[in-house]
Amino acid sequence: MKRLFSILAILAIMAVGNTTLNAANSSEIFTEAAVTFVQDDAAAADAAEESPGFHQELKKRFIEGGPGFMGIVLLCLILGLAIAFERIIYLNLATTNTKKLAQNVEDAMKSGGVEAAKEVCRNTSGPVASIYYQGLDRMDEGVEASEKAVVAYGGVQMGQLEKNVSWVSLFIALAPMLGFMGTVIGMIQAFDKIEAAGDMQPSLVAGGIKVALLTTVFGLIVAIILQVFYNYIIAKIDSIVNDMEDASITLIDMLVAHKNK
Repeated sequence: MKRLFSILAILAIMAVGNTTLNAANSSEIFTEAAVTFVQDDAAAADAAEESPGFHQELKKRFIEGGPGFMGIVLLCLILGLAIAFERIIYLNLATTNTKKLAQNVEDAMKSGGVEAAKEVCRNTSGPVASIYYQGLDRMDEGVEASEKAVVAYGGVQMGQLEKNVSWVSLFIALAPMLGFMGTVIGMIQAFDKIEAAGDMQPSLVAGGIKVALLTTVFGLIVAIILQVFYNYIIAKIDSIVNDMEDASITLIDMLVAHKNK
């Protein structure tokens, strides 16, 4: 735009100075300015084409790393992210407002007894509501039976929360190890080329070393990405388990108070 304004300014000066400049000179000045403008724009476009974006550079480096180990590392990333997203969605759906649930159950027990409290648990999703239901369902057998049911079913729910999480940790460990293996194999290939050529030429070694290092870089990138999701999942599981333990204690207290009435 600045160049366009400069051309317009030149044209305005040419119009004002018509008395001193002839038509041939004006036409020549205009032609030179237009050519300069077009050349500058072409140079800018060439510079933009020469500097590839992040995605193009990433794709280029991935292809240079070789389809063997790079494909396996990419598969680790895809499977790890798929499991991580599934766990995150499940854990978010399993999160319950335990204080509100405990208050609703207590109010239902005061107004309608155990059956009303069980109906509240049936209408509430999440592991805490399921634990509450199991404890209330054993109320007829006594508080001790309810406590054992709560503890046993709490272990079952904890297993459901941790389902498939170990696969994410496996991919976190596997991706950099595959990258290191690709690095070692690339270095071996580079030395094989040196041995076959009988001479230490930089061009023979540079390609193999570059490919070797690319596999390590991509393996570490995959491990870092999955590690972030893994830590979030573990923190979410710990939070839900703490809520389950607090809710279990609250339920047992409610059952004892209800039985003593």
